[in-house]
Amino acid sequence: MLSPRPAATPVPAGEYVVWENAFSTAELQTIEKYGDGLAQQKADLSGKRADYDAIRVTRIAWIERKPETAWLYGRLEEIVLRLNEQYLKYELYGLAESLQYTVYHGSEGGHFDWHKDHGNAREEPRKISLSLQLSEGGAYEGCDLELHADDVQTAPRTRGAMIAFPSYMLHRVTPIISGVRKSLVIWAAGPEFR
Repeated sequence: MLSPRPAATPVPAGEYVVWENAFSTAELQTIEKYGDGLAQQKADLSGKRADYDAIRVTRIAWIERKPETAWLYGRLEEIVLRLNEQYLKYELYGLAESLQYTVYHGSEGGHFDWHKDHGNAREEPRKISLSLQLSEGGAYEGCDLELHADDVQTAPRTRGAMIAFPSYMLHRVTPIISGVRKSLVIWAAGPEFR
């Protein structure tokens, strides 16, 4: 069950939703500690292109659904349902993939160029993408999550901010200059858009 209901606030353009304080500080620390304890690997892209590092440089680990992560999955499912009911109103199956613990290192020049999360090659197409900010905004320089609708908008860097947007929306993470940025990436799936 969610702790006192934080307000989900739509951004003026209405293209994405920001939910502040969806998790307590202690819960964010638990997520980060769990993610840091997993074996991280260099992220790859489907299609294996030769210029891969020009597109994406980051480290990831997968948080699987297990007894020790059931609370996290339960909370995220409730958040997705509330956000979808209030704002996006998509037909959804639920969280169809493991959670992606993502780490951008300044020493590696971490980034992820413009892309969409939605693709027809998936069994269960991604419909809503979510990013939970785990790092304090001042812990790194650069590395902004940017979303492109009618114009480019920068998502908040507040620790604990949950950003939700349609998976077909172009977005990127700008190059990190220094420090380390950690986030949790979540996808909700559903039938193809009609």
